[in-house]
Amino acid sequence: MKLKQILLVAAAIGLSAGVPRAGGESAPLHIYISNGVKTVIDEIRPEWERAAGRPLAFEFGTTAALKQRIEKGEAFDVTVLTSEAISDLIKDGKVASDSRVDVARCGIGVGMQAGAAKPDLRTPDALKRTLLQAKSVTFAEAGASRGYLDKMFGQFGIADQMKSKTVLTPSSVDSNKLVAEGKAQYILTLVSEILPAKGVELAGPLPARVQSYVNFAAGAGAKSANADADRALLQFLKGPKAAPVFKAKGLEAR
Repeated sequence: MKLKQILLVAAAIGLSAGVPRAGGESAPLHIYISNGVKTVIDEIRPEWERAAGRPLAFEFGTTAALKQRIEKGEAFDVTVLTSEAISDLIKDGKVASDSRVDVARCGIGVGMQAGAAKPDLRTPDALKRTLLQAKSVTFAEAGASRGYLDKMFGQFGIADQMKSKTVLTPSSVDSNKLVAEGKAQYILTLVSEILPAKGVELAGPLPARVQSYVNFAAGAGAKSANADADRALLQFLKGPKAAPVFKAKGLEAR
């Protein structure tokens, strides 16, 4: 058999055996996910992978940390971050502008050690008293709600008092752990990050008059070579299967 015929037969055998083609159609898609929607993604992951027809490789973290990695040029296929971060990445040419979808929003809540007495959070004044009486509070230094919390403390006129009793952590996971272990009395962060935390219980959301929402959006990498799979993932986030999961995890689908 001539060399050319041998190569053709070998190629045919390789393709029929499921060897990935040059386009990398079996390679995992790289997905960057904000901690604020992690519980949703954990729940929908099997169906999300089926929608894409590809395995998914996840990176979870704060929006600020993931955005910085993307800005430095790390390759990715799809990302779900705060709406503001997605807007910035579109302006920078890192996220394809025509791929953006708004997916959900989440309010801020107060978490406490499981089984502890619930604080009074019914009104802004009650929340202010609870914060002043707290031995300590914690939240992520670069968390999506950090900016609003600092602003709220200022509006309450308690910024100086809170500075001395606030423990900043690298992520919401670390903050929840501090509360679970009794090293901080309360955590202030997105409701979606409190609900799944072990040893931590949601004391309640911020009062309606001072509540603030963090909006989340998704988009495909501007340089992603997997447009069809990316589109399928983004469409799934807006579909009927994802909406009830967002709600169950403390977010409102948009």
